[in-house]
Amino acid sequence: MNVLARHTYLRPALTLLLLLTLITGVGYPLLMTGISTLIFRAQASGSLLFVDGKPVGSTLIGQAFTRADYFWGRPSATSDSAYNAMASAGSNLAITNPALDKAIAARVAALRGSDPANHAPIPVDLLTASGSGLDPHISIAAANWQVARIARARKFTAEKIEQLIKENTTSPLAGFTGQPVVNVLQLNLALDHASGS
Repeated sequence: MNVLARHTYLRPALTLLLLLTLITGVGYPLLMTGISTLIFRAQASGSLLFVDGKPVGSTLIGQAFTRADYFWGRPSATSDSAYNAMASAGSNLAITNPALDKAIAARVAALRGSDPANHAPIPVDLLTASGSGLDPHISIAAANWQVARIARARKFTAEKIEQLIKENTTSPLAGFTGQPVVNVLQLNLALDHASGS
């Protein structure tokens, strides 16, 4: 192949590479970001929740709640600290791994210790981390399991706590695609609001 033939193929290839890079690497992302910001402003900015004008978290990323007067979420398996969005991952421990047994036993002890009078089975989502390690939701069963502890800590009736759970329950878009869940941060904010704090 002579130099002229190589030049004939190289120039259009480089031009096409540059053009497609600009379209798919710059133009398309900017267009999608602009459209999403116009149509879905809250989601495009991280689905943040605000209290008194200050961001307190995202509806998409769980937080570690440990106080007795708050609902506790799913455990987090992110590496260096709980709910670290930069290290999203599951524990990757097999069900036969002794480390998983030890972690679950510690979670059972903590949950039982927080409410010794509660002898009901502990829902599995309070014992196991999600695949991302960031799940902000718990099941209705997991929320109901914590009602007595929170009612005592907040000096609320159990019925008031149960009503807050109902008000903050989200159902899947189509009834067969999942189960109703509660966003832990939103529920805890509702608890604070009901307490006047």
